[in-house]
Amino acid sequence: MRPTLDVQNLVVRYPRAEAVKGLDLVVEPGRCHALFGRNGAGKTSTMRALLGLVRPTSGTVRFFGLDPATHEAEVKERLAWVPDSPGFHPWMTVAEVLAYTAALRSRWNRELQDHLLTRFELDLGAPCSGLSKGQKTQLALVCAIAADPELLVLDEPTSGLDPLVRRQFLEAVIGVFQEREPQKKTILVSTHLITEFEGVVDGFTVMSGGRAVLSTEADEARARFCRLRAWFDTEAPASVPMKTVKPLTREGRVLEFVVDAGADDARGWLTQHGATRVDSSALSLEDIFLLAA
Repeated sequence: MRPTLDVQNLVVRYPRAEAVKGLDLVVEPGRCHALFGRNGAGKTSTMRALLGLVRPTSGTVRFFGLDPATHEAEVKERLAWVPDSPGFHPWMTVAEVLAYTAALRSRWNRELQDHLLTRFELDLGAPCSGLSKGQKTQLALVCAIAADPELLVLDEPTSGLDPLVRRQFLEAVIGVFQEREPQKKTILVSTHLITEFEGVVDGFTVMSGGRAVLSTEADEARARFCRLRAWFDTEAPASVPMKTVKPLTREGRVLEFVVDAGADDARGWLTQHGATRVDSSALSLEDIFLLAA
């Protein structure tokens, strides 16, 4: 099966800066993949290039094996995009926005529309001019998911939402979208809020300075990186002979560091060199992001 998204050596260059510098990204069908990065990392330029809002300087982008430049109509029919700041005609009501959008989509799912409207408690008669930013995001998500796309592209989807409900909201959206045909429904999300996606994404790419500095499956990342803390009867060693991904910390008889793979070997070495106790703990996605970015 072809990848839902296949990006090879993408470059986006502006007159005064190169925002994306040779990005490779492959997202398989049925996956939820996140682009993580600080502000200015190149996420926005990447998303804009993928969606045809800016022209890539070089590189290739393929959706479902198709070039969006030559198969624009088919690609757009099979994907839906929710921007970070959705905008609607202020004179339209929620119902009118939905009717207008449905008229443009051949696979509109009225059942999904009604389900999400109920979950989000959106008033069909409410004018768009009176919607909060969070409500506009919710309306944009209804429009996107009810269109029944194969690929859902989310740009900072929890922007403007109450922090207390962000994660529940996100889990609900992804659950509803992937509930039908889970092996086919794919999500690409761009965000700098990592904690909300713990346990939600299947894989992620960390961007920094316009480049992908880490791209991996979420479970593989958790298995790969490990924090070790060792206690010694005498002063702790000054260094360790294995690859660490953050400065080693020594406090008298206690040694702490994060190892990039080889945690078992590291524990063995510590024990052989006098450690009386070695504790290990997995890193969160946010921890891994902070190490990589």
